[in-house]
Amino acid sequence: MAAPVSVDVLVIGSGASGLAAAVSAHRAGARVGLAAKGSLQSCNSAKAQGGIQAAFGADDSPEQHAADVWKSSHETADRRLVAVLTGEAPGAIHWLEELGVQFTPENGGYRLAKCGGASRKRLLQVGDRTGHAITAALRDAVEASSVQTFPKSPLSSLEPAASGWRAICGEHVIDAGTVVLAAGGRCYREAAERGELSTNHPGATGEVTQIAVDLGADARDLDALQYHPNGGAWPANMQGYSIPETTRAYGATLLNADREEFTNPLGPRDEVSQAIFDEVAAGRGVETPDGRPAVYLDTTRVPEADADVSLPYMLRRYRAAGVDPLKEPILTYPVLHYQNGGLVIDEHAETTLEGVFACGEIAGGTHGRNRMMGNSLLECTVFGRRAGAAAAEKVKA
Repeated sequence: MAAPVSVDVLVIGSGASGLAAAVSAHRAGARVGLAAKGSLQSCNSAKAQGGIQAAFGADDSPEQHAADVWKSSHETADRRLVAVLTGEAPGAIHWLEELGVQFTPENGGYRLAKCGGASRKRLLQVGDRTGHAITAALRDAVEASSVQTFPKSPLSSLEPAASGWRAICGEHVIDAGTVVLAAGGRCYREAAERGELSTNHPGATGEVTQIAVDLGADARDLDALQYHPNGGAWPANMQGYSIPETTRAYGATLLNADREEFTNPLGPRDEVSQAIFDEVAAGRGVETPDGRPAVYLDTTRVPEADADVSLPYMLRRYRAAGVDPLKEPILTYPVLHYQNGGLVIDEHAETTLEGVFACGEIAGGTHGRNRMMGNSLLECTVFGRRAGAAAAEKVKA
């Protein structure tokens, strides 16, 4: 084991929330370390395709955004956290733009789509690789700074110390005044245990959540795992691919074996997923060539002009696999996607453990028991910034 390294703020995780926290803490004047389980590029955030929500429409507001979050959560979200999320959303978008993210424009403003559970068009996009664009910009900012990075250094131990906390990350012993946990959820492991498919990166196995809980951190809704309604079901090399939900925003709809519509394609994620499960259970689904259950997603209804701007990556993936989504419906079925619950946090992203903060998927409350599409990257940005700033401030105090 190497000699201990000392930092003011230690961030665990290199997804969008961890990177945002590291940038924020560094800008607040802290000495920052960032440890990642794998490479700095390995994370779920980079796989997020659909977009990020923020109230920019003339008929929209942070309050309306918050009302949609509350409704989609089935009135289980922490309303204090929701108010922070939606109130700081426009500012978070501008912060990302300052870092180099270029959201798809339209008519002198942003190209906005209406996503599942939303009452207004408020989904900003970077084509259909929004998460990739955001994580790349944040990672560039980290790598251009004095943040000390520890790739391939998974957290294995976290203990209170005289100066704050002592963490063992891979071969490194790191002493930190405060710690920001941003290590994501556990859906890859959960799917493997259930024999199901998942959209998640293989690193999403949940050990950091368990470390915090074992230390005494309060958690909520850990049983509330979310299915992405539209996982790829066929061809085989598309299984588990998260078909962007913007397909439905631009006109795609769900059909059963008789090519009949059976649910509102723009309903909340849990309702759409359950409708698919129910349709298949009732014998009205279809079967993939390898025997998996599925229904049709009729993407032929998406105008080609919209697909070219907002779904280019999906089109390339499917066409390379021998399927043209604009000429034939594609086969889809829900796949495990997101850990809705997590560690309890306050408005500054601090957990119930003194000096330990949490942001992103590892934190609970912001979405309640059901997350709206487009709010995960927003949560990562808003609460990543808050966690980093608050962690740095606590060290100064």
